[in-house]
Amino acid sequence: MYLTQALHKAAREKPMAIASVFQGRRTTFAELITRVAKLAGALQALDVKPGDRVGMLALNSDRYLEYLYGSFWAGAVINPVNTRWNLLEIAYSLNDCQTQVLLVDGTFKHLIPPLRQHCPCLRSVIYCGDGEPTADLLDYEALLNNTQPIADALRCGKDLAAVLYTGGTTGTPKGVMLSHNALVSNALSALAAAPRPLIDTTLHVAPLFHVGALAAVLQGALRGATHIILSQFDSTAVLRAIAEEGVNETFLVPTMIQRILDDPAFTEYDLSSLRNIIYGAAPMDPALLHRALHALPGSEFMQIYGMTELGPVTAALPAYYHTFEGQKLHKLKAAGRPAPNCEVRIVDPEGNELPKGRSGEVVVRSSSVMLGYWNKPEETAQALRDGWMHTGDGGYLDEDGFLYIVDRIKDMIVSGGENIYSNEVENAILSHPDVRMCAVIGIPDEQWGESVHAVIVLQEGKHLDSEHIKQHCKSLIAGYKCPRSIEFREELPLSAAGKLLKYVLREPFWGTQTRRI
Repeated sequence: MYLTQALHKAAREKPMAIASVFQGRRTTFAELITRVAKLAGALQALDVKPGDRVGMLALNSDRYLEYLYGSFWAGAVINPVNTRWNLLEIAYSLNDCQTQVLLVDGTFKHLIPPLRQHCPCLRSVIYCGDGEPTADLLDYEALLNNTQPIADALRCGKDLAAVLYTGGTTGTPKGVMLSHNALVSNALSALAAAPRPLIDTTLHVAPLFHVGALAAVLQGALRGATHIILSQFDSTAVLRAIAEEGVNETFLVPTMIQRILDDPAFTEYDLSSLRNIIYGAAPMDPALLHRALHALPGSEFMQIYGMTELGPVTAALPAYYHTFEGQKLHKLKAAGRPAPNCEVRIVDPEGNELPKGRSGEVVVRSSSVMLGYWNKPEETAQALRDGWMHTGDGGYLDEDGFLYIVDRIKDMIVSGGENIYSNEVENAILSHPDVRMCAVIGIPDEQWGESVHAVIVLQEGKHLDSEHIKQHCKSLIAGYKCPRSIEFREELPLSAAGKLLKYVLREPFWGTQTRRI
């Protein structure tokens, strides 16, 4: 399996069809494959050899699509840089996997001088934004204009394709190594995991450095779809793109769905072309999901569950279970059934498989599992044991084989010997109509070991006190699970992928402790 195969196929079968649309630029598949082959030639001229890492520090664009496939075409390994990181975090990722060439756009070119100081590995920087580059940067279009297209290196199989740095939700980022086999087989398996409507166009608004967005690109490419690309998420821009470009499918995280539904212009746009919304990367509040189903009746909804280390899709909940009839089967809270190329087990701390219905750690065996963490053999050995990836997620399988995620295992709170799963408390709090977002964590308690602490963001203009929230929770869940302390904030810390950074919330409480539980 090799990642450029879908591009070759589209260029042969539909060369004049539009491959990408970005800010008025429309590129055919024939043009795209020529530009990709030229970029690969330019990288080769910059002494990029098979297996070398090439980075991209930029917002979404059609150039990002060219970067992905141009790197693969050259036989290189992509390192898409998290644009939400600070300078030192970016430098860490570049140095950690020795990224030698970096593409940068206008939004981030001001970081290049200090990055050069912090990154001795960085040999060449290519400016791929609009306007003229500064003298110390290579010009993207000039490189392509002065380079002949080269043959595809056809790296494949177990050859390394990507080093994707985790979002750092549990601390220091790790470089997840994914092969061509892993990424291609995962895209194929994700498409087979749940029936989908036929599509011609797919919209990319999630940041392309994120594995979920990369997976959406690869799945769209396998279907020969036109890639409609927005530089970053903006709810009104999403609505406009769907209406103007006839978008059929898109991948969104729940926070994006909420902002789209809240957009004052939501009813002003024709969204009838939208056939499928894939959501994932974070849990979906049931109230938000039901609101979305009602507001977008012409679109199917499909949930995916996974993680970077799994390539990423591990399970999918097909559209049927979101329908009126399907909801009667009570599977809407499930992450879904394991994808065709994934085996899932639930194990106890000793690695023993648990029976159906019992909660434990989710472990996965699949052709999509990572090769390991870059230059971190101990962490790799801890995560990959006996052929199974230990996810750190707590969950269970029901009698029908549906996977339910109850929490990150490290998010489980043990209070007075009782296990409390934070997402159960969060769901109770989120069911209050005046609550917009919340996070529940365990904090040190001298009497109970840990106590339940909630951090809450209210809907605009709403006012609640702690006692009201506690009483609301007690009407829904057992008293010992209810928060003992509550704080109200204007916002919660989120990663670029929309994941809640609970370690940031925990730090003030546990920073001086000798242990974290």
